[in-house]
Amino acid sequence: MTDAQQFEAFMRNYQNLVFNTAMRLLANSSDAEDISQEVFLKAYARFGDLRDNPAVGGWLRTVATNLSLNHLSRYRARWSFFSEIFGGHGADDEEREVDFPAADTLGEDLANADRRVLVEHALQSLPAAQRVPLVLFHLEGLRYEEIAAQLGVSLGKVKTDIHRAREAMRKKLQLKFGEEFAHA
Repeated sequence: MTDAQQFEAFMRNYQNLVFNTAMRLLANSSDAEDISQEVFLKAYARFGDLRDNPAVGGWLRTVATNLSLNHLSRYRARWSFFSEIFGGHGADDEEREVDFPAADTLGEDLANADRRVLVEHALQSLPAAQRVPLVLFHLEGLRYEEIAAQLGVSLGKVKTDIHRAREAMRKKLQLKFGEEFAHA
């Protein structure tokens, strides 16, 4: 296989991870596509080093996060930060092999998929100032101090924004799912 074919396979393997990382931070598919292209341009330049590196997924996620944050910092006037909602549960964006559920669990699996879509929509509807810190904390696993440093804001602002985002998410999801999210 040629280098070009290997890189094409590499891109296919990681395109969802990169796009989803950017999309969660930017909430705009066009911007997320642009960031994804930038990430893969950087990956292409370093493909010799990345090709067999077991930590390549983390590197790609970090580059996507940093480029997304750089993009958002250009529009800082539109930002408003957010708080804690999901109690530290992360999301795994790594692609997985398709697993067809047994008939007796199909309904439950579909309900869970519907919930994930509703949670993603609620997340995307938050203002960037709330969505970005929330994603960095819960989905990227950064500490408050790291988020404050990356965004160039105070620790108190990060905590307040994450708290507000959690409350906004809780309200949005409570409308969709009922009382089970009232005390999540």
